[in-house]
Amino acid sequence: MIITGKYPKLRMRRSRKEDWSRRLIRENTLSGSDFVLPIFLTDGKNKKIGIKSMNGVYRYSIDNISKIIDKALKNKVPMIALFPHTNTKLKNVNGSEAFNENNLVSKAIVAIKNKYKNHIGIMCDVALDPYTSHGHDGLIKKKEILNDETIKILIKQSLMQAQMGCDVIAPSDMMDGRVGIIRSHLEKNGFTETCIMSYAAKFCSSYYGPFRDAIGASSHKPIDKSGYQLSPNNFREAVRELELDFEEGADIMMVKPAEPFLDVIHYARNHFPVPIAAYQVSGEYSRITAAGLNGWLDAERCAIESLTSIKRAGADIILTYFAEKVSAII
Repeated sequence: MIITGKYPKLRMRRSRKEDWSRRLIRENTLSGSDFVLPIFLTDGKNKKIGIKSMNGVYRYSIDNISKIIDKALKNKVPMIALFPHTNTKLKNVNGSEAFNENNLVSKAIVAIKNKYKNHIGIMCDVALDPYTSHGHDGLIKKKEILNDETIKILIKQSLMQAQMGCDVIAPSDMMDGRVGIIRSHLEKNGFTETCIMSYAAKFCSSYYGPFRDAIGASSHKPIDKSGYQLSPNNFREAVRELELDFEEGADIMMVKPAEPFLDVIHYARNHFPVPIAAYQVSGEYSRITAAGLNGWLDAERCAIESLTSIKRAGADIILTYFAEKVSAII
């Protein structure tokens, strides 16, 4: 970059002096349309259950989710993401509840589509961890996560979600080759318009703890997923994962978590001609809200600053638990 001029003729503070000028030269702005709102589902009727480790986030029964969806629509949030809190009685080592046509996610998709048609998009996670008794994202044999055998179940889960009306299938399992295989089966079964948002660079992060509370997987601690999720130490390996998912036909590629991996988001945006998503995960949310509750910082301003940094790095789409609150004030 060439800088022309020197002080005192060049005074950078001129354009920062007034609110109108600061708004005029603002390079990155947030809007509700940038966000995807994650929603946690629970069994029962008329339920709204607070999640202790995620202040302000709740599990909703299906008959109660219209309240939060209505707010999302009002604030121009274009898509929601559904995550189930599965009853432990329905969990097993094979995660078979994942492709049950009457599971929580399936029933929620149908209910949302019946009420809202295509006025809001629905994203569904494709992975087994909400449904397995051991809490892992895949099948296990002799303490090993089985790649190819797991993909067979992910295919069933993806097809079932597409059949129910899911708009965006989001494989978060990190099994090798699953994006291309799922894409192929979607095409063969007539779901040519169903998008795939791959969790392309999903890191084995310590920031996922509150999410595991939310879906009821925290009882499985400690869970070591380093055998299939990316090491936080590795940038080049993340690039290879992005390249593979792009080649396999991902419509959108995600980096998760977001703020600790802004370098990966920035690289992805500059090297791949597809939309790049970033997931501001539960731990990122909870550290801001917890500090705000203790009076250590202004949580609202910090949330906006964090989300802006994610967008500035290159994210076109941000999954965030702040979507409802921030979209209402920006």
